[in-house]
Amino acid sequence: MIMRETGSGERAKEASEAVIYKVEVPANRYDLLCLEGLVRGLQVFKEQIPSPRYKRVPPASGEMQKLYIKPSTQEVRPHCVAAVLRNITFTSESYNSFIDLQDKLHQNLCRKRALVAIGTHDLDTIKGPFIYEAKPPADIKFRPLNQTKEYNAVELMDLYSVDSHLRHYLPIIRDKPVYPVIYDSCGVLLSMPPIINGDHSKITLDTRNVFIECTATDLTKAKIVLDVLVTMFSQYCAEPFTVEQAEVIQCDGSSAIYPELKHWEAVLKVDEVNKKVGIRESGETIATLLTKMCLKSEVIEDGSKVKIDIPPTRADVIHACDIIEDVAIAYGYNNIKKTIPNSGTIAAEFSLNKLTDLLRQEVAMVGFTEALTFSLCSQDDISVKLRKDIKSAPAVHISNPKTLEFQVARTTLLAGIMKTIASNKNMPLPMKLFEISDVILKDNNYDVGVRNERRLCAVHYNKNPGFEVIHGLLDRIMQLLAVPFSRECGYHIRSCEDATYFPGRCAEIVYKGEVIGRLGVLHPDVIVKFDLSLPCAALEINIHPFL
Repeated sequence: MIMRETGSGERAKEASEAVIYKVEVPANRYDLLCLEGLVRGLQVFKEQIPSPRYKRVPPASGEMQKLYIKPSTQEVRPHCVAAVLRNITFTSESYNSFIDLQDKLHQNLCRKRALVAIGTHDLDTIKGPFIYEAKPPADIKFRPLNQTKEYNAVELMDLYSVDSHLRHYLPIIRDKPVYPVIYDSCGVLLSMPPIINGDHSKITLDTRNVFIECTATDLTKAKIVLDVLVTMFSQYCAEPFTVEQAEVIQCDGSSAIYPELKHWEAVLKVDEVNKKVGIRESGETIATLLTKMCLKSEVIEDGSKVKIDIPPTRADVIHACDIIEDVAIAYGYNNIKKTIPNSGTIAAEFSLNKLTDLLRQEVAMVGFTEALTFSLCSQDDISVKLRKDIKSAPAVHISNPKTLEFQVARTTLLAGIMKTIASNKNMPLPMKLFEISDVILKDNNYDVGVRNERRLCAVHYNKNPGFEVIHGLLDRIMQLLAVPFSRECGYHIRSCEDATYFPGRCAEIVYKGEVIGRLGVLHPDVIVKFDLSLPCAALEINIHPFL
């Protein structure tokens, strides 16, 4: 590695010859984000150890640690879960791995602490029950982790605004009227999530009992994070793979016991698994493959079905397809034999795209140049600049646009072509541009509330409008589509008024009694608003009716 990076062998002489493996972990396998989970998964896969059974147990003293959630937290981070790792033994390696897993979960599942923030504390330095509440920033004062003096929350925001690691989390609560905090029964502040823990309860290599709390805006994510953290490191407890439960009392008086450590069962048909993976294996073989993937399985009903036990470490398993995927992984994708399908089929181009490609070629042969414009545009592009009211446009609005240029999904292709002409005013005249693409329109008749409509739009820009050029293009398109000029069974045009077009110079295109588009000379105000100075004639039609 050193030779490859430096190009020199001098510095590599004293380097280790040990092989380093880089393992790519899927984003949904949170149990493989630390060395403990990865090694455990490999040992189970190689059948060196059985898949462990994780248990939560009541404390030996009989009195559970309790955490009370106050109503004030509902404004900022309303949820919290907790657990205890009792009689744990850390080494420097396992301690670093414990911290590293928290960082990885924060970046991955916790969405940079926006959804969940993890706090770990030395239970022997604090005393329950614990209080989770929210206070004004000026009323919060404590000594944060690895600091030598106390700060209030306002001062902490200034202190960490230049910190390369913590400054990214400040916006989560900075503008809130109250900040979430956790206190013990003696008034010692444990943490101010999602920013920093208190220095008083920090864990060290000598810590023997760890109190874990996860505050969250998403309770489901908090449960998963807590389950992953305790299952990975409960192997270092005096009684491996057991976790001491804790009680969380909600602000409405209800209570819940955490961690859940929920094991649940699924039953799959052997034939279904074989069919979807593309293999022919017995129920016993499939059960063995799943057991190697930490999904303990057994054959039931004379080998026709497999019963699978899904442990709390496998939060990624939410459907039968996830289990079948694990069968394929354990079997080995490279070991699945390639076969020719039993049914012979011939692929065909999607009819709308085929028509689009044929029209695209023919319109280009007429002398028009194709443009490709953005599907998103500003509100003014489809309203003010076209002399329309934005409220009347069936436009899909972007809830959080990053720029004024991309506020809505386009409802017409005309605006994009006009902007393209404005950006190429130095090109020789006449300019004849066209585009065949989709517009997005609101439509409550569709399950998603919108529909795509494939349209053809063409613009002629010259010293004279060139209406006859655009009209000729329309006639040529209809000729290619074998549509006669007829009111009954073909197409015709009829006069109409449209604010985008010059009065008396606009017509609707009617096909079999249905209006499919418009053509005409653009209004001078439209031309000026697109920063142009010469007249334009335009055509825009819907091509769906011709399929």
